[in-house]
Amino acid sequence: MSVLVFADSSEGKFKKTAFEVVSYGKKVAEELGTNLVALTINGGDASELYAFGAEKVLEVKNDLSTFNAKAYASIINQAADAQSANVVVIDSSVDGLYVAPMVAVAMDAGYASNVVALPSSTAPFTVKRKAFSNKAFSNTIVSTEKKVIGIAKNSYGAHENAVSGTAEAFSANVPEMGVKSESVDKATGVITIADADIVVSAGRGLKGPENWGMVEELASVLGAATACSKPVSDLGWRPHSEHVGQTGKPVASNLYIAIGISGAIQHLAGINASKVKVVINTDPEAPFFKAADYGIVGDAFEFVPQLIEKLKAFKQA
Repeated sequence: MSVLVFADSSEGKFKKTAFEVVSYGKKVAEELGTNLVALTINGGDASELYAFGAEKVLEVKNDLSTFNAKAYASIINQAADAQSANVVVIDSSVDGLYVAPMVAVAMDAGYASNVVALPSSTAPFTVKRKAFSNKAFSNTIVSTEKKVIGIAKNSYGAHENAVSGTAEAFSANVPEMGVKSESVDKATGVITIADADIVVSAGRGLKGPENWGMVEELASVLGAATACSKPVSDLGWRPHSEHVGQTGKPVASNLYIAIGISGAIQHLAGINASKVKVVINTDPEAPFFKAADYGIVGDAFEFVPQLIEKLKAFKQA
């Protein structure tokens, strides 16, 4: 028996979540007294995973140039079967939440998503999960022999635990995907919301798309991704790919800055997993202030440019 983790990647480079799932999987393997195996699909340098505890890395190299849940789930299931893995660890990204249930069905396994901590017990196998749109936690027992665990982003962290690992090619039968991708448009030269440790988001309080320059400048100074509220994307001020919230992209950044966003319940539900939340709004009664760790009551058009200048001076000091 072994523990298998899926180390996700993009354009031949491992995502930050890959190191987190390997770190988590290594500790689970230690608790179960077994070894850790990492699976990559067109991934990066396997030695990067050794640094976090992957003793064996299975490398799948094929023409899967774009993500396909059916194909990925089949490959993960085949790897789990080949390695006699009773525990599979996947991240809880948008893609991960799509793939993991399909893997669980194929393995006849129990599935726990949005897990935020190591198992409190391995007999029975009990994990702590986020529940009710991140407003509460649930201690869930996975009673099936085989288990699929989905790790919430930034919940466990990446912890170096270097081992002398080995890599080997893994040949998988890729099923007929059923869906053909004609083209993919990707943003270049910017930090994506999924990978960002810091997110700078703005809402209708900015009054129009022509005022987004200061948001982008603040994000650039902080090395952050830009995001927006649903009304902003609906109005066409910003692309829908930047819409965060319960009906958009979930955010679990270390720092989330909301500028001119009142804090509708759907928005707050999508960003509750962020560790530190800062709000800038002229309305002291805005709901966001109740959810924020830090709040600034003021005009963003006056405050944000000053913040940018202070940050630039700090970085140059």
